[in-house]
Amino acid sequence: MVEKQKINEVIVVEGRDDTANLKRYFDCETYETGGSSIDDRDLERLKRLEDKRGIIVFTDPDFQGERIRKIIMKAVPNAKHAFLNRDEARPKGKGSLGVEHAKYEDLKRALNSVLGGDAVLTEQSVKLEQADLMALGLIMRADSRKRREYVCEQLRIGYANGKQIEKRLNMFGISKSQLETIMASYRGV
Repeated sequence: MVEKQKINEVIVVEGRDDTANLKRYFDCETYETGGSSIDDRDLERLKRLEDKRGIIVFTDPDFQGERIRKIIMKAVPNAKHAFLNRDEARPKGKGSLGVEHAKYEDLKRALNSVLGGDAVLTEQSVKLEQADLMALGLIMRADSRKRREYVCEQLRIGYANGKQIEKRLNMFGISKSQLETIMASYRGV
């Protein structure tokens, strides 16, 4: 039997099915928010967990998952964030998007992007500004949404709208040169 990768941080998920899928492949502990409900007690616990062990927010790539992520992001700004693309979280049959449906390869890629991603954070010294985003067509253009979808998918940072994109890119330490490289391969759909 293959030894499971050990993850020291606590992974914040929405429910027990997410936990079950992660534990199939990883030696990890999770904190379940209980679906879309997250209250002040949860946030206090997550702050303590972040201080003691660190946390990785790994919610579903849907409206409720993003809502939970934003609430945690405000309360625990140092938390790490792992993302699945929507296609990676689709169920085989009917049902909603979820971490519980993801394959091992997709889970591993998402988690490794935060577990081994510190090099990206040290590369950036200048924060991105709206002028940079406009120059790359990520805001203020007719096709900006498609461009943002492409960038966010390539970077595995979850979709961000025109108001969120600057903050999301800076939170992940994405440099202007990284964005330029990604946009050089954008072909528009």
